[in-house]
Amino acid sequence: MSDLGISRPKGQPLPKPPFFKRFFDSTLISVGIYAVIVGLIAYVAYTGAQGMGYNWQWYRVPQFLYRNTEVGFEWGEIPIGLVATIKLSVTAFILAMVIGLLVALLRLSDLVIGSAVAVGFLELIRNIPLLVLLYLFYYVLGPIFGFDRYTASILTLAVFHSALISEIFRAGINAVPTGQWEAAKSIGMSPSQTYRYIILPQSVRFMLPPMTGEVVHLIKSSAIVSVIAVAELTTFGRNIISDTYMSFEIWFTIALVYLVVTLILSIGVSHLEKKYAVDQ
Repeated sequence: MSDLGISRPKGQPLPKPPFFKRFFDSTLISVGIYAVIVGLIAYVAYTGAQGMGYNWQWYRVPQFLYRNTEVGFEWGEIPIGLVATIKLSVTAFILAMVIGLLVALLRLSDLVIGSAVAVGFLELIRNIPLLVLLYLFYYVLGPIFGFDRYTASILTLAVFHSALISEIFRAGINAVPTGQWEAAKSIGMSPSQTYRYIILPQSVRFMLPPMTGEVVHLIKSSAIVSVIAVAELTTFGRNIISDTYMSFEIWFTIALVYLVVTLILSIGVSHLEKKYAVDQ
């Protein structure tokens, strides 16, 4: 009996998780496993290169990152390629956001034709491989509409990722409670005003995590435009390899650059998620 004369029910204590699960859930063990896997990958790459008689030339890599010349400090080919990749990706992402929002609004509208057009667009784009879409824009539509290779690359990335982004928009808009729509309608807001001031601002917190993944996906997808010789990070890497035959060093360096960029994006968006987080 407690001090108030009320008995408190007593139950069985919750069982501890199995030792196997607790062992692998440990942060130290997880970091150790990750380090072992990375070490094994590096060891396999090194031994494979040694078996091929490959001559490692890591000491030559810094000159492709930066160099000091007679006129002063200069960036190397890899940072220049990274800037080109970022410009290409940002332009394509902005265009993809615009197209994706329009497609999402058409699909959510009460217009039968608009919804049918949106569904047809999504099914068409999602079922065409990105490389085939790039060839269509450059080799088929390019001569017809006068697209150069850079414009064709931006349009390809924007159209391909707009189909995925439109689904993110649609899911985020549908996640906003129905009562918000009803409240906006009750005070006389038009549909456009409701979207602008009520729905889209609230849907941001639902869209941030998948949108981050889509940005990372787009940056990595931008490497495919190297097949039509658009100047970006992967193209610069291929050019360096053709001149130096440093395949392993250059590809490892470029992979590390992509990894750093995507990690920075993920960390930045995690802060945005905390900023827009609300109690559910």
